[in-house]
Amino acid sequence: MTDLERIAAALERLAPAPLEAPDFSAAEAFVWHVAPDRLEPVAQVSRVPLDLLVGIERTRDTLVQNTRQFARGLPANNALLWGSRGMGKSSVVKAVHAAVRAEGHDLKLVELQREDLPSVGRLLNLLRASDCRFVLFCDDLSFSHDDQHYKSLKAVLDGGVEGRPENVVFYATSNRRHLMPRDMIENERSSAINPSEAVEEKVSLSDRFGLWLGFHPCTQDQYLAMIDGYCAAYGVTVDPARLRAEAIEWQATRGARSGRVAWQFFVDLAGREGVALG
Repeated sequence: MTDLERIAAALERLAPAPLEAPDFSAAEAFVWHVAPDRLEPVAQVSRVPLDLLVGIERTRDTLVQNTRQFARGLPANNALLWGSRGMGKSSVVKAVHAAVRAEGHDLKLVELQREDLPSVGRLLNLLRASDCRFVLFCDDLSFSHDDQHYKSLKAVLDGGVEGRPENVVFYATSNRRHLMPRDMIENERSSAINPSEAVEEKVSLSDRFGLWLGFHPCTQDQYLAMIDGYCAAYGVTVDPARLRAEAIEWQATRGARSGRVAWQFFVDLAGREGVALG
């Protein structure tokens, strides 16, 4: 064997074996990991029922319709869910997925971490080869001024020669409408020779999402309605006056009012009342 043949053989041994697709029928949701690349099935998705998501009905219904179209093989948009913390952005994605599956569509949910975006091309090739339909989900998506991961995201949206696979739709949540800090955008705009071109590439990333769904701070009535819904769903019976007073005190001590705060109060309440939530 020549030296070149030995080197070629060594490189072949070092090269990772081609990734095989998992048995997609084994689960309804998967998490993408790298080093090594793999799709791990999720035994049970952590989520709340769709009808318990109060105060975001219009946004919820829009995402349900878009997801239903996609599950039926009809045209559908990638969606960016942006806005206030704790108002149910990630919860509504998981709840909508469950609701559409309940209609008889074998729709899969694949979660992708922001730091793994550079590997998204390999993931898309794996999903493209499947007969299943996938919601590719990235939670808490945002970028800093020196972060180049946003370039990888364009392959998921509408960039590249191959484009987005027909059987994949991308949903992302973010606290930022343009996925990056406002001060970074303003700094680049003020210091560049051509201000409009300086931020065009980064800001245009948000424009590639066909749906922008905003989540805004809830009112006190909506906050209390969320808690009432949790109590009814889990069978927690409390005097209404006491419930209202304790709920308002809870959000006052937290200095915030949101769906997440409502759920945290309810968890505390259920524990004090001896009601299991499992």
